[in-house]
Amino acid sequence: MAIYTIGDLHLSFHESKPMDIFGDNWKGHEQKIKKDWIEKVTEKDLVILPGDFSWSTYLKDTYEDFRYLHSLPGRKLLLKGNHDYWWTTLKSMREYLKENGFDDIDFLYNTAYKFENYVFAGTRGWSQSQEEANEKMLQREALRLELSLKQANELLERSYVGEENVANTKEIIVFMHYPPITNSQIEECAKMGKEICEVNNFVKIMKEYNIKRCYYGHLHGISIKEAVEGEYDGIEFKLVSADGLDFKLLRIRD
Repeated sequence: MAIYTIGDLHLSFHESKPMDIFGDNWKGHEQKIKKDWIEKVTEKDLVILPGDFSWSTYLKDTYEDFRYLHSLPGRKLLLKGNHDYWWTTLKSMREYLKENGFDDIDFLYNTAYKFENYVFAGTRGWSQSQEEANEKMLQREALRLELSLKQANELLERSYVGEENVANTKEIIVFMHYPPITNSQIEECAKMGKEICEVNNFVKIMKEYNIKRCYYGHLHGISIKEAVEGEYDGIEFKLVSADGLDFKLLRIRD
């Protein structure tokens, strides 16, 4: 069973929100994603979608977007993005999916999720640009990340019971919507002579829980230049927004 990820589907079957303002490559992006998804994913696989799934404002208006997702193979796990205005309580969203028969979809929201030998944790995060940064929101999202990681750690520890030599076969992987760190932040730290940039709690918390991989979305078009990709401070970072992946799902586990 494989694990894939792709973020920022920005579906708008109910709302008219064309994404080609970020480039012509967004034209027909739903069909591009669907084609690649069907070619790769089986019913036994898991696909993680870190935010900005639907442009709908209200949960009741997301039906066509969830039907699109439900029509695709595999199980799906969604995080909240900054444009997911329809997002409500976990209870309400799960009830909505159950009422509509979307039984292959679930949410990662102040929780953790186990799939085979992996546990997934994460949170939305928040913008860290100088124009939009909000210390209160950053602190709240950092607390949510830690809450999710605590639950992930408990799931991981419970899965060890009765097993031997599992340390190299089980892992907690973090997903966020906003990038936990950006190239601009690293450049600013370098100007101040800092080899490692500790500008927020997201990376600190991940390191405390020995996280080795973090996937995130949010960045589109020219803002993709801000994406930190590859190893930084012992963590492998990867941008997985739809256009950042050329609308192709990324396989993160065979």
